[in-house]
Amino acid sequence: MATIVEELEGTLRGVAERVGPSVVRIGRGWGRGTGVVLADGLVLTNAHNLRGEETTVAFADGRSATATVRGVDQDGDVVVLAVDTAGVAPIGWEPADTAVGTAVIALANPAGRGLRATLGFVSAIGQTFRGPRGRRIAGSIEHTAPLSRGSSGGPVVDAAGRLVGINTNRLGEGFYLAIPADADLKARVDALARGESPARPRLGVALAPRHAARRLRAAVGLPERDGLLVRAVDADSPAGRAGIRAGDLLVDAAGTALTTADELFEALDRVGGAALTLHVVRGVEELEVTVTFDTAA
Repeated sequence: MATIVEELEGTLRGVAERVGPSVVRIGRGWGRGTGVVLADGLVLTNAHNLRGEETTVAFADGRSATATVRGVDQDGDVVVLAVDTAGVAPIGWEPADTAVGTAVIALANPAGRGLRATLGFVSAIGQTFRGPRGRRIAGSIEHTAPLSRGSSGGPVVDAAGRLVGINTNRLGEGFYLAIPADADLKARVDALARGESPARPRLGVALAPRHAARRLRAAVGLPERDGLLVRAVDADSPAGRAGIRAGDLLVDAAGTALTTADELFEALDRVGGAALTLHVVRGVEELEVTVTFDTAA
């Protein structure tokens, strides 16, 4: 009669053999990420693993190929790449029930040094984190399967090898977050595979945390004021072209007071690609700045 350890060993080995060939490396060297073959000619990974419109994909058999972006959702941190998958069997996208305590296996190919498969458990569901551009990504799965650097974008599967999520964020202290492979993600990925990238207005600023904004204003003798402190501005962004500067305090967007980054994102979503009026405090000076968006991204 098989022991529990032998059963776990058999499960892990079986999943690695079935799913492992579809796991790929994204980019060259350490610090990029992992992806998974989604369909013939398509690979899914995290958007933050890209450094442009092209990247290198290395397959389990050692072959490498150049991939191009088919569709990208920067705010949702997912991208579909077009690449010659040379007949690699894609991962199966089947419904998988996930709850706290579900055993999961995380797979990765960090730095192209071969497949890694680790065992863990779902420790929480419905978690939230911020994507590459600061927007909240809700509904994430927290798990304990250990991951090394370069594992983001790799699949998390259940004991039957069914896709549970896409690893994307390290929390530290042995916890990791994965975007759940639910109906919402499937719909978004299908759209990306058709080349339909979502268009959202982007301001082009980096913001300081609220407590840091108050401390910095106090340090230079400025009165306390609620708002979002601009830490940096992309010069070739809508904010940069409108004249917003590092050190500006954004206190109002289209008539809505700003106290959190989420309120700014909601204001951007409401105007779509139309102009956005911002009330800005620059030192003690009060300004109205109109930001226009040539394209939504």
